Amino acid sequence: MTAHRPIDPQSSIEYLHKYAPEFAKAKAERMYLEEFRKSKKALLMQHHGEKAIGAQEREAYAHPEYIGVLAAIRVAVEKEETLRWRLMAAQTAVEIWRSQEASNRAMDRATQ
Repeated sequence: MTAHRPIDPQSSIEYLHKYAPEFAKAKAERMYLEEFRKSKKALLMQHHGEKAIGAQEREAYAHPEYIGVLAAIRVAVEKEETLRWRLMAAQTAVEIWRSQEASNRAMDRATQ
């Protein structure tokens, strides 16, 4: 079992402050790509306008550019989720510190 190091709430808050904009940017990128995917599909379907709708869709979904958008979405989601969980860990550290401080105050009052 490893020794517990003290929680530094200030460094956790600084981390939140520093990386919140990066998380927001990652989320915006993911959302943009998800919406762009629909536009890309429509644009690719236009190239096969002479075919039935089902065939247009099949061609669009199989197109390398559409597959490239899906790969970009995968990368964007991974980045967003990584940042989200790191931010949640920093928030949790602050909450644990607050709880520990409250417990310490209660113990101090009980021993007085």
